[in-house]
Amino acid sequence: MNFHYGEQMDIIPGWFELQFVENPGMAFGWVLPGAAGKLTLSIFRIVVVMAIGYYLWTLVKKKAHIGYRLCVALIIAGALGNIIDSAVYGLMFDNGAPYDNSAGYMGVATREGPGYAPFLMGNVVDMFHITKEIQWGNRMREIFPPVFNVADSSITLGIILILIFQRRFHPKKKEEVVEEMPSGEAGRF
Repeated sequence: MNFHYGEQMDIIPGWFELQFVENPGMAFGWVLPGAAGKLTLSIFRIVVVMAIGYYLWTLVKKKAHIGYRLCVALIIAGALGNIIDSAVYGLMFDNGAPYDNSAGYMGVATREGPGYAPFLMGNVVDMFHITKEIQWGNRMREIFPPVFNVADSSITLGIILILIFQRRFHPKKKEEVVEEMPSGEAGRF
C-alpha cells in the first residue's frame, strides 16, 4: 500500500485515521530554520538520548522501581526512533515530486532515487491522526489535531505513566522518629 503525501485512510471513522505526513522539525511541526537548524536539532536529539541512556543505566544500577525504568525506556526508545527516522529516511527515499509549499509533496516517496536529504537531515514520518471533534465554544475542534507516530506515542506514554505513578515510583522515605526523652531526664545531660 502506498500513500501520497497527505493522503488519509479512515481506521475508525470519525475517530481515528492514518495520514501520511513528514515532519521536518520537532513536536507539532516546529522547525529550526535552515540546514544549520536541522543539524542542530539532530545533534541535540542525540545528546539528549545519550543523557537519558546514562540516566537509565544509573537507574538500573540503583535497582530503581521497575515501572519507572520501563517508563524511561519508553521515552528513550521513542526519542531514538525519531532520530533513526530523521537520520536515514532522507537517505532511503526520494520525495516523490518537486516540493510545492502550498500543497506539500505531490507524489509517492520511492526508493528509486538517491534520497532527498543527507544523513541526519531527513524528515520524520508521522501517520496517526485522531479526528474526533468536540464542541469548544461555538466551534467544533479536533481533540488532538497533530499527526504523530509510534515514537511520539512511546515518549508520551512514558511521560504520562511517570506522572500518574510518580508516588509509587518515588515513595517518600519514612522520617526517622526521634524518641523524646522524659522531661525529668533532659537536664541530666
